[in-house]
Amino acid sequence: MRNPLLAFALLGFLTTASQAAEPTATLPAGTVVHVRLSQSLDTRRDRPGTPFVAHLASPVMRDGKVILERGALCRGHVVESKPSGRLKGRAVLRLGLDSIQSQGRTYTLVTSDPAFAGKRHKKRNLVLIGGGATTGAAIGAIAGGGVGAAVGAGAGAVAGTTGALITGKRNLHLAPETRVSFALREPVAIHAPA
Repeated sequence: MRNPLLAFALLGFLTTASQAAEPTATLPAGTVVHVRLSQSLDTRRDRPGTPFVAHLASPVMRDGKVILERGALCRGHVVESKPSGRLKGRAVLRLGLDSIQSQGRTYTLVTSDPAFAGKRHKKRNLVLIGGGATTGAAIGAIAGGGVGAAVGAGAGAVAGTTGALITGKRNLHLAPETRVSFALREPVAIHAPA
């Protein structure tokens, strides 16, 4: 070609045309993506913003075709991490999925933020405190009759409360390979494998 400007324009047109011809599939909002964590996450250690790595637990299908293959690399972050209190306050861990890498491409995602909550303290604390009071009352009754039972119950309740305070934290731990499901909040255009 004699005109280099025309050659560049033609090359740009051909590149754009070939990219437009690449088949794509759109995953609609609401599509559920199941991943398995590649690392542990814990409310004692991990704070909001902490990145995590996961892999697709199952392929993502659209119209009977595999759009994202099982094992594709996923990246996300901790959205909320609240450690457990000693006597009350459940541990909470909320996660967000940011991207998936598939077929050499990275796709940015906007997903739901699934939350996990630790166990409640109430039943355990009642057992520790109530058990301490009952044991104290029994020992006090043997040692000093009715007055001893009342004093022993008070002392036992204090001992039970102290035990609950010392051992009270019930933090949340997600082990590697924990399965987590995210729902897309916005559609994502995926370049379909050839």
